[in-house]
Amino acid sequence: MKLKIVFLDAGTMGEDVSLDPIAKLGEMTIYHHTEDKDVFDRIKEADVVIVNKVAMQRAQIDAALNLKLICVAATGVNHIDIEYANSKGIEVKNVANYSTESVAQVTMAMLLSLSCKVPYYDYRVKNKFYSHGNLASDVSRIFNELNGQRLGIIGLGNIGKRVAKLAEAFGMEVVYYSTSGKPHSQEYEHLQLDDLMASSDYISIHAPLNKNTNNLITYSKLKLCKPTAYVINIGRGAIVNDEDIVRALNEGIIAGIGIDVYTTEPLSLDSPYLKIEDNTKAILLPHIGWASHQAREVLVSRMAENIKMTFGE
Repeated sequence: MKLKIVFLDAGTMGEDVSLDPIAKLGEMTIYHHTEDKDVFDRIKEADVVIVNKVAMQRAQIDAALNLKLICVAATGVNHIDIEYANSKGIEVKNVANYSTESVAQVTMAMLLSLSCKVPYYDYRVKNKFYSHGNLASDVSRIFNELNGQRLGIIGLGNIGKRVAKLAEAFGMEVVYYSTSGKPHSQEYEHLQLDDLMASSDYISIHAPLNKNTNNLITYSKLKLCKPTAYVINIGRGAIVNDEDIVRALNEGIIAGIGIDVYTTEPLSLDSPYLKIEDNTKAILLPHIGWASHQAREVLVSRMAENIKMTFGE
């Protein structure tokens, strides 16, 4: 009898990546998107449930009478009740380290764009300020070279380490804060969070969401920053207090932000991020740091391997 595989939010994978490596392992039902109320009916006969962001808590797990594996199409598993699943003999498998290059690349893209004031100068040209001027170069907003600047990394895991190496190639000094409280790198200087916030020219967040990182970056922490500092969050949305970082930006406490992850996704229409007063100081991306074509292909392949390992195929 074929495995019954249900992918509840396959739309997160995009249209350019084939799910065939998974589909050939059983009878696969694909849903582009699943509302919370529809989860129960859709998974009741599934042997394998695949989710990216759809929650699988006790009620959902109990609704799947044949469930043997929850396959997470991501690294983070904070939306899964792993302990309860395991108590019922259900495995939970995520995919780690598939998107390191993708996230690091997008991080550097934001860092470079912010440092060179790309959003501002792009706006100046497209809105004809440059055309109406009389100078060959518009230098109305200062930008600095990355060489010699300090990058403070919050969360020096695989992604944080890759970002550190790329930053060093631009001549940046790298320091880090371990969200576990335990320094673990011999290569870079470890600072306490307050010291990192106060001394860094750029701050980049690459930590998981857990009890140590939830609401870690608040207004009081941001007030420690240099007024010329930039904050990038490509870790998890709830690590940064949405209202506080927008307030800090609007008040000139920090110079700019690059955000790819949000407390609520997709971004709500009343989000503080849609109330930024000067959008040339912000880069807002729709949670795409993980999603290069290559990363998503690797993700599908690894999920297929996870299913094979569980069912011995």
